[in-house]
Amino acid sequence: MSDSATKPGAPKIDVVVIGVSHRTAPVALREKLTVVPDQLDATLKELKTLPGVREVALLSTCNRIEIYAVASDADATLRAIGADLSRRASMLEAEIEPHIYTRVERDAVKHLFRVASSLDSLVVGEPQILGQVKETKELAERAGVFGNILAQCFERAFRVAKRVRNDTEIARNPVSVSSIAVEYARNVFADFRGRRVLVVGAGKMSDLAARALRAHGAVLTVTNRTRARADELAARVGGDVHAWEDLAGALAKADVVIASTGAQRPVLTRELLARVQKVRRGRLLCLIDIAVPRDVEPEAADLEGVYVANIDDLQQVAADGQKNRAAEATAGEAIIEEEIGRFLQDWGGRQLGPTVTAMRTHVLGVVHGEADKLLASLGHLAEKDRAAITAAFDAAGKKVLHQPQLALKRDPGEAVSLVAAVQKLFGLQTAEAPPESDAAPPAAGEGATPRRPGDPS
Repeated sequence: MSDSATKPGAPKIDVVVIGVSHRTAPVALREKLTVVPDQLDATLKELKTLPGVREVALLSTCNRIEIYAVASDADATLRAIGADLSRRASMLEAEIEPHIYTRVERDAVKHLFRVASSLDSLVVGEPQILGQVKETKELAERAGVFGNILAQCFERAFRVAKRVRNDTEIARNPVSVSSIAVEYARNVFADFRGRRVLVVGAGKMSDLAARALRAHGAVLTVTNRTRARADELAARVGGDVHAWEDLAGALAKADVVIASTGAQRPVLTRELLARVQKVRRGRLLCLIDIAVPRDVEPEAADLEGVYVANIDDLQQVAADGQKNRAAEATAGEAIIEEEIGRFLQDWGGRQLGPTVTAMRTHVLGVVHGEADKLLASLGHLAEKDRAAITAAFDAAGKKVLHQPQLALKRDPGEAVSLVAAVQKLFGLQTAEAPPESDAAPPAAGEGATPRRPGDPS
């Protein structure tokens, strides 16, 4: 089931990733797999119980649901997680499998680097995804399912993402799903001056969309189930508030609606919008649904005068605006390739010390064990002779170890390719290397994993 593996000669790292994204699965499937906040801890702990899973983290945004795991058996673990995704989506495995992608070892880590650097995002260069990946790490740590291997991968991913942003122009004039939503609305209303925009929901994406529209001269109204949050958002963006209980009244006055709530079922149904359109006498209404699960019932698009765009519809708009970033994305990909090689080199180096120690322990353990067996059968020997036999066995063991130790220590670069072979030949189990001590801590203010859809990735 796995799509790729570590290149020959490279150190092995037991990391896998499996998931769906805007590139492989429609929003109708992604919304089935979205994990809401109060289910995250339980979901992570359930994933940790699957065959072969030693560590796990879950990245859930509007555009991707990905599970990163440290696996004792990559294929068995990917099959188990794939079956779990199928169950959560209420689909047959054969139905969901074409939408799932998997990566193992080197390519799993490289995928994480690309995601964190926004090179795999709907909007290449968007800034929110790095914060979402950082929040993913924190949530897994709090659930007690994170460990040293994933910690090293994620910490290095943060550093790589920072380098991509600093060393390329990929983040110049940053765009987001919210700004793309504004561009989509321009297809219906060329000018926002004086247009009334209703923001349904008061989360992060609603905030971003409201600010973008306000900058274009729109008149903002906010509605949200929790009135206090609506008041806070309205105060920040200079809008007014409409009571959630009169959602139909708010819709009747709007020209554009930005919907991004945490609801698990559509709040803007076809039936509601049909009633609203009668009151509006067919005036154009542009509904932009940036939530996953969707806030707008798809059938609403059949109503006369109603334009509906969901997160997938925005993808084409994003593609049109990505052409001028192609060169910078190429530069970012080159950085990723360089960094994944450097990471694996460092990874192999960190395995060197534990491997040498484990090899010495194994070989000398066998040698001393055999010496003890021999001495047990030669009880008549004097203590001096027994000591001589022990010393001879010990010296023989150390001579056997001398050349392998020299080979591992002589050239650190070559040693990286030898570590995995030595571990396999001697059947060694080494301790996991500790996380990188010089890893940069997560930066504040770069976004948070959207526990509700609508946030970009």
